[in-house]
Amino acid sequence: MRVLALGGSGGMGRFSSFAISSNSKITKVTIADLNESSAKEFARNFDERFSGIGIDVSDKEELEKLMQNHDIVLNTTGPFFKLGVSILKSAINCKCHYLDICDDWEPTLEMLNLDDAATKNGVTAIIGLGASPGISNLLGLKAMKELDSVSSVITGWDISSAKPEDESSQSGTNAAMEHGLQQVTGEIKIFKEKKFKNTKPLEKISINYPGRGNFNVYLFGHPEAITFPHHYKDIKESFNVCHGANESNIYIIKILRWLVDNKVISFKSGALFLEWLERNLGTTPSIEKQTKGLPAIYGLAQGTKNQKTATVAVTLSKEELINPWGMGAITGFPLAFGLELFLENKINQKGVFAPEGAIEPDEFFSLLTDHPLEISRSWEC
Repeated sequence: MRVLALGGSGGMGRFSSFAISSNSKITKVTIADLNESSAKEFARNFDERFSGIGIDVSDKEELEKLMQNHDIVLNTTGPFFKLGVSILKSAINCKCHYLDICDDWEPTLEMLNLDDAATKNGVTAIIGLGASPGISNLLGLKAMKELDSVSSVITGWDISSAKPEDESSQSGTNAAMEHGLQQVTGEIKIFKEKKFKNTKPLEKISINYPGRGNFNVYLFGHPEAITFPHHYKDIKESFNVCHGANESNIYIIKILRWLVDNKVISFKSGALFLEWLERNLGTTPSIEKQTKGLPAIYGLAQGTKNQKTATVAVTLSKEELINPWGMGAITGFPLAFGLELFLENKINQKGVFAPEGAIEPDEFFSLLTDHPLEISRSWEC
């Protein structure tokens, strides 16, 4: 298997590159990055199967020429609202299988619409296989599987732990911060009353986590809100939410949103400020917060069990939640595990899917952690 790792020496990609390096089924890995020297230097950390090259992924002709010499693409280049759709189209054109960490809902809609083209060309494409989306989707799917019927799915994550990686090939505006700003400005899409609706991000809502109580959370623009109802047609409601920021920090982000939406400051300036905010105000959640409050990442499903209203929440084990994962590791490693499942023929459907549409949760989590997931059921609380 010949792997093309786009952005493979970046803040997220370097972790997936590291994680696939021991897989004997992989015969070639090309680390491709806009920063050629960084790609080549990073590739020297591995064996002779790895090489580094420079490429501008917006150059379609050069990108497709490169793809034709590979079997599968791991795409960690961002922001995805700028680059995701075109790269997936090129992969499908070249009959190259595809995995990415797309975390923007706007391109996710377009990418899911490429399902027929991917199926026709025999391509398997999994989009959004990082932390959130990715781990969160599969936690949500695990929660759904506990119920007899599902009406609502909510995926959530702790915004205070989303610090940018210090080590990366990237210079200039941080792609993760561009993504973050994109998803708290303008409008976002949610699924409510069996319909897609646009709303303002950071709207406060209340959720009940079985065994832990009621919490205020904030709507965030992410793919999970649209991919669950895409794959599971009976769902009536689907949201992605964040928590972990205090009211004053949310207020600051809302002011930033107003400044960008009204063109008082540029999008680039807003992304730079958001990066500063994350680096200086972000904190690692405490053990008590992880075990008694809302965990750093979770899936929450509501529906029925034995003909009664029921709710199930699923998160990682306490051991994993207190593990000081960086944003690069918790995002990059799931992509590598997706490749492993693909190589084992455990992901074999053709077309374009979010993680919950093509991956068995137990098979994925057996690679991510040695500890059992924590499942909270309303009928046991």
